[in-house]
Amino acid sequence: MSYIIPPKLQFGDMVMVIAPSRSIGLLSDETRLVADSRFAELGLNLVFGDHANESDIFGSGTIPSRVDDLHTAFANTDVKAIFTVIGGFNSNQLLRHLDWDLIRKNPKILCGYSDITALNNSILAMSGLVTYSGPHYSSFGEKLYFDYSMDYLRKCLFDDHPFSVFASGEWADDPWYRDQDDRQPEANPGYSTIHPGSAEGTIVGGNLCTLNLLQGTEYFPDLNDTILFLEDDSLIDGPSFDRDLQSLIHQPGFTGVRGWLLGAFKGLVR
Repeated sequence: MSYIIPPKLQFGDMVMVIAPSRSIGLLSDETRLVADSRFAELGLNLVFGDHANESDIFGSGTIPSRVDDLHTAFANTDVKAIFTVIGGFNSNQLLRHLDWDLIRKNPKILCGYSDITALNNSILAMSGLVTYSGPHYSSFGEKLYFDYSMDYLRKCLFDDHPFSVFASGEWADDPWYRDQDDRQPEANPGYSTIHPGSAEGTIVGGNLCTLNLLQGTEYFPDLNDTILFLEDDSLIDGPSFDRDLQSLIHQPGFTGVRGWLLGAFKGLVR
């Protein structure tokens, strides 16, 4: 399958925020105000999916509502990018209901991470559209220490030039949304090399346990000639991570993986 790379963003473009996982109702007014100002700083015009605020016992909208917002965002020619509200647990509920032809014929940026890994990889597998594992709308609500993310988001979504990725000078995985003004980031010692070498390939991956939900389905991405990047959340422990990683290694075609990148996530990788 040939890959479809969506057009880059330009100043003045419209972007839509949708909630394929948890609802925008989970966010505080402060978080939303900061996020809105950040999008304005980028020169982007925000609109929101009609059902982004729906919330059931799982903190999500219904499947038809979430699918409708995603289809609406892709079908609207004025919308140039789609940002997800936040992660969660159940965006894989949508996969059987998605119109892959609609997505393929209306290529645009989709940006999100964590539970959105299920959408990112299934869209790649089913339509060939390249998506972005990057900040949610909620991530833009981080008042402090967002400069590194903003810098690379500009490079990825606005610029056409090749760039190198350097480690940030500091990092934090604290619950920043609880108290935006009381945070203590840690110094970042930089990348740690497990096995030296060089490799070239298509970047595929995301949240490990969410990616593994796609195993054995038509939505699992082709791993041939890929650079695999993996992250996980604070719920994971060492034995669980190893078990999940082994499950991925056992997938057909894994020998086609040319390199690995692991995120430093709380309590496991430093």
